[in-house]
Amino acid sequence: MDDIGIPVWCAYAPNSRSIVIAQGKGLTDLDAKVSTVMEALERAVAGEPFVKRVHGSPSRLQAMGYQVDRLSCLTAVHKPDLGPDDETEWVAGIDILSGDEIHIPFEAVVLDRTRDARYWMSSDGLASGNSVEEAIFHGVLERIERDAQVLWQVGGEADLYAGCVDPRGFEDGALNGLVDKIEASGLALRLFDITSDIAIPCFTAMLGPGEFIPGSRHIYADRDIRLVEVTGGTGAHPSPVRAAIRAVTEAVQSRLTYISGARDDISPATFLRPLPPLMRRAFDAVAAPPAALRHDGAAGYRARNLTELLQQVLEALRNRGIASVIRVRLSDDTLPFSVVKIVIPELENPEGERARRFGTRALAKAIGF
Repeated sequence: MDDIGIPVWCAYAPNSRSIVIAQGKGLTDLDAKVSTVMEALERAVAGEPFVKRVHGSPSRLQAMGYQVDRLSCLTAVHKPDLGPDDETEWVAGIDILSGDEIHIPFEAVVLDRTRDARYWMSSDGLASGNSVEEAIFHGVLERIERDAQVLWQVGGEADLYAGCVDPRGFEDGALNGLVDKIEASGLALRLFDITSDIAIPCFTAMLGPGEFIPGSRHIYADRDIRLVEVTGGTGAHPSPVRAAIRAVTEAVQSRLTYISGARDDISPATFLRPLPPLMRRAFDAVAAPPAALRHDGAAGYRARNLTELLQQVLEALRNRGIASVIRVRLSDDTLPFSVVKIVIPELENPEGERARRFGTRALAKAIGF
């Protein structure tokens, strides 16, 4: 449905407990198909997770010797925080920084929007993989990515677009191939380094119409641009190049989401909203070469296996004083894939229907601490 030529595939899960449509992207059709199927599977599992539940109040569980986290940061809008004597269902997770077992509310990990839940339900931190370790790796990176994006968004406009980088500066064949296809389609691309203090490379890409290409004399240059004509994508990874590739391919996937018009969590009114001037100005940002430390050779990346990459990411969180990284395995052992939910309470969460929009990290940045 698009003419860029970057693979994006779609899968349908009728009667899903969250959204019916799952999408995936990749450098090849096979990559995109696998990505799509895995996203559909993780949502299906999260709708009816294979977990043992314990019913009781926080005070009762603590009296029984359980460690609990009420996760007030994820309380849904217009819902009260879980009190010490309020009863609910709990699931056991593992804090992978300490190895301790910790119980968290079941409603904070399930993805079943047919429920009237006390907690915000989201796919944030929901991840799948061929193994539990791979799923954990993807889930932790997603949480770091979302945190970095929120911190980037609460900054002032002067800082917002100061990190614009030239994707060709990475001198990576795969990334250059993506840029070639985007440019050949007459679209504008901007890539921003939004790496946070956690120091795991993170980028956000913005894809817009040809009118936004610097020096463009587009025939429709004076027309009103709608919000849906500019799409974004964000990616995090220990390899800066791979983080950038994830961001660019996700921006392309987001574009297909609006072109298809089929995803069931997008209202018709979205297609009528004008583009905010602040987003328009993103395409005026001047791209600089990536910083020297952002460039990594493919050989150096291949030398690190999944276990080493995960430990690198967890160590980065420890270094910033992050106290807990909770993982809950949602899939049954008999399935040929693994699904986990990653909860990192101290990191920021994306926009959603929560009682608290921002956490302490975003508030501290917003007021200059």
